[in-house]
Parts: sequence; C-alpha cells; structure tokens
Amino acid sequence: QVQLVESGGGVVQGGGSLSLSCAASGRIANTYVLGWFRQAPGKEREFVAAIGWSGRGTDLADSVKGRFTISRDAKNTVYLQMTSLKPEDTAVYLCAAGGISIATSPRFWGQGTQVTVSS
Repeated sequence: QVQLVESGGGVVQGGGSLSLSCAASGRIANTYVLGWFRQAPGKEREFVAAIGWSGRGTDLADSVKGRFTISRDAKNTVYLQMTSLKPEDTAVYLCAAGGISIATSPRFWGQGTQVTVSS
C-alpha cells in the first residue's frame, strides 16, 4: 500500500506559476512510478505527467509540455512545477503511483488539490 498526500494548490492568475508536491509513503513507495493527473469539472480525469522511480525518466502530456516540469527527490516526494498557466489548467490535481503503465492504469491515488487559474 502507498499513501499519497498532495499540497500546494491554490488560485493564480493566467500566465502565473504554481508548484504542487506529493509525499509518497509506504513500504515500497520508492519502487513506483509517481505521476499527476487532473480532473476539471464535467470532464474526464486526464494524465498530466509521470516520473520513474529513479527520477530520470519522465513523461508529459502534450497539453503541458514546455510549461510543466515533474521532478522527484530521494524521499519520494514528487513535484509538479507549473508555469505559463492557462484558465484551462483549472482542475483538481491528483497524485498517483503505479507501474510503467501509470498513464492508463495507476494503482494508488491521493486526495487531490485544487488549482484555479483566473483569466
């Protein structure tokens, strides 16, 4: 079992920046791929970014490439640094943990943190 606790959401103006963090804990947390998803009101949950257990392999959705960066530290905290934010980035952002197929089938979820981008 892996526990995921997000923090860092909030309200920001369009064009601004915001950073999210997610602390992963559990007996084998350091072997999992960690990632971020988001869900906007009335829309399906979508994959945003993922990073491998070593912190070297990353994957980003096309919609956030060039604006978002994912990173991970040795204490199994994963970060999502978001820049040039747009109103369409408004969503609940959820941390996830899983295997290499995390983008389609994550195993564990955090509670989520709200990000609101005003125009």
